[in-house]
Formats: sequence, C-alpha cells, structure tokens
Amino acid sequence: MFIDRARIRVIAGDGGNGCAAFRREKSVPRGGPSGGDGGKGGDAYLECSDRVNTLLYFQYKRVFKADRGRHGEGAKRHGKDGGDVTLLVPPGTQAFKEPEHELLHDFSKPGERLRIAVGGRGGRGNARFATPTNRAPRDAEAGRTGQEVELSLSLKLIADVGLVGFPNVGKSTLISRISAARPKIADYPFTTLTPYLGVVALEDFRTFVVADIPGLIEGAHEGHGLGDQFLKHIERTKVLVHLVDVSEPERDPVADYKTILKEIMLYNSDLAQRKQVVVASKVDALQNPKNLTRLKAMCARRRVPFQKVSSVTGEGLPELVRLIENILGL
Repeated sequence: MFIDRARIRVIAGDGGNGCAAFRREKSVPRGGPSGGDGGKGGDAYLECSDRVNTLLYFQYKRVFKADRGRHGEGAKRHGKDGGDVTLLVPPGTQAFKEPEHELLHDFSKPGERLRIAVGGRGGRGNARFATPTNRAPRDAEAGRTGQEVELSLSLKLIADVGLVGFPNVGKSTLISRISAARPKIADYPFTTLTPYLGVVALEDFRTFVVADIPGLIEGAHEGHGLGDQFLKHIERTKVLVHLVDVSEPERDPVADYKTILKEIMLYNSDLAQRKQVVVASKVDALQNPKNLTRLKAMCARRRVPFQKVSSVTGEGLPELVRLIENILGL
C-alpha cells in the first residue's frame, strides 16, 4: 500500500531523577552525601533510508517515545542514559512541525539524519550540592521532561520523469512497456489509485526513473477527482511527459493537453518552466488522423518535443526513450 501522508507525535525520554543518599563505610569515617545523577533521556531522530519507500508504517503507529534515563543511585552511581528512537523515512519526505506547519527538513538522500526532540536532562544527586557550609545536603533534583513534538510527514516521489494526463490515456500501459513496473491496467477511469515508479534501463548500465501519476481531471488543483494529493509528486521530476489520447474521434487532444497543463500551473506555477514532452498515445486505434495532425502542429508552434506511440504494438517506444534520455542529458 502506498501512503504518502502521515501525522505522528514524537516524545523524547524524560531525564532520570537524582538520588539523595549518604555513605556509611568503615573506611570513610565521616561519611557524606553519595547520591548520583540521573541519566539523560533519549533523543528522537528522523533518518532518511532507501530501505523504505512509503509512510505506511506510520499509519499503524502514531506515537513514538524514546526511553527515559535511569535514576541515580548511591555511591555516586550515575543513572544510565535512555536509548534514542530513530524513525526511518523514505527519500523525498518532508517533515513539518505542527501546528505551525513549519518545514523542519526535506529529506533527499539516504543517511540524512535530523534530531527532532531532545531528551530531558538528568537530575543532580545530593553529592553535587555538598559545600563547605552544607556538608550533608538532602536535596536532589528531579529529571527534566523530554521534548514532545507533533509532526506531519509528506512524501513526494523522487523521479526523473513524471507521466501526466487524463485518466485512461495509457500511462500505466506505457510505464509497464518501458520498465519493469507492473501497475494495474484496466479499461475504466482512475484505474491507478497510487503513483508507481519504474526504472528504465539504458545502455552502459545507465537508468532513469519514471513516475506514473494517477489521472488528473479539470479542477484537480482544487481537489476534484483524485485531487491535488498526487500533483505534489511531479514537483521533483525533471521532465513532464504529457500523454494525450488521440484514438477517440470525439475528443479534442489539443484541449486535453491545455486542460492538464492549466491544472499543473494552477497547482504550482514553477512547473511551467519544467522540460516537457507531448506523447500522442494509442495511435494504433487512431480513427481521426486530424487529431494527430492538430496535436503535432500545436507542439511545433510551442516548440515542445512530440512523439507518437502505441504501447500495444510498441510503435514509437524506443524513440520516446531516446528522446527522454537526450533531454535528461544521460
């Protein structure tokens, strides 16, 4: 299951209490205070790891707490520090502090580590309060409380190429033909309910990653259809590949392209500067050649790379892969 949003509560460990104790030993004639300090509470961390690729784990557990420090003991024994808690998140995860919705960190590379909550300091034992004028202090400090923080996590897929378009235009079939990804494919709208990643293999062990974004409709930036919950996944892509179905004679492929482009720009205007490729899909079922001609002419006017393909017959797929490879500069 692909989960790209989560809200969790993270609590650092409390510090251990200091100890109030006195020594009574044969070799220490006057004795004295011997209470040790409490241990520090454990810290809480977020760590980026390529061993996870979704936020699914946080759907089943929403509260995470580090260990508290052990209490101090007699003979000036220091309490053991509490163990830290480390939460693994996939690359592309953004961590926000709530309720301010303040961005704490944007994890992009495995190994990145962020301390999000600091454990409480251990309390001092009475041995720390001894002075020349107060040789038998009975005071000891309680441990400090660990920090507590509410976090919202948002995952944005990291891919080189994002496939966008209306529902049922052939995005899932295309990614299944050019990569090893196997998304659900069926002849009805909104077949793909979660984004899929596929790795396209090139010569000399080179690759690029393609993301199949679930179908968009007019008003997607306002939450219509599957809404803007998946539009965020194209923000990290380097190239946007617009799939336009030219097989249906009653549809206007130019209008379809402009509608999806408008939704993307209304969601994030910066995406207008992203490199684009327009793909006329399902050419094997083309009934009105004017659809293909008009779409190709529009791309020529806008100087947008164009390629016609059929994922069923394989027509144009090698050319499309080479075109994307050249745009990425691989």
